[in-house]
Amino acid sequence: MKKLLITAIILLLSTTGVLFAQNGEQEIRDMLDQRDAQIKELLGPRGTDYTQQQRDELKDIINDVIDYREMAQHALGNKYNEISEEEREEFVDLFSRIIRDNSLNRLDIYRADVVYNDISVTNGNAHVKTTAQIENVRTPVEYEMKRKDGEWVVVDLIIDEVSTGDSYNRQFQSIIRQRGFDALLNNLRRRAERA
Repeated sequence: MKKLLITAIILLLSTTGVLFAQNGEQEIRDMLDQRDAQIKELLGPRGTDYTQQQRDELKDIINDVIDYREMAQHALGNKYNEISEEEREEFVDLFSRIIRDNSLNRLDIYRADVVYNDISVTNGNAHVKTTAQIENVRTPVEYEMKRKDGEWVVVDLIIDEVSTGDSYNRQFQSIIRQRGFDALLNNLRRRAERA
């Protein structure tokens, strides 16, 4: 009887894990599809001029699924744990402003047709592989995602096999090594003002 109960529990847990993964995959796909449809509707036909309100709405749709704190922590590496809480808050704020503003640099990319190649979900983490195609140009785009507070959020974006977090990490570490963290913060302040 005990063996049967243990077997039943193991089967239930493994089935629940599979169902969670399948539900997670569909949930992620639905979320990304909805976001894509909202962006395309707001963009309208190619060559359209955008009002500031449209640009602000686009910025929100494009970026509201990103966990900036986690991406900023990845970008800063070990230095993140060495700085004060006040410095962390400013760093995350500046970093997120720069990313949000950069997201509107090439709006045509958001008109691309997206094909989902693979969505794998494991223990609240997901890796999504897609291909974005605009005209005859295909670009592999991958999302590293985590489930936080009941929602899926992007913690890294990999475009053409280049990780956003890794790319910023290399830039930031180089500045920190050469000129220190204060120089990096000043650099980010200037970039955020220009954006």
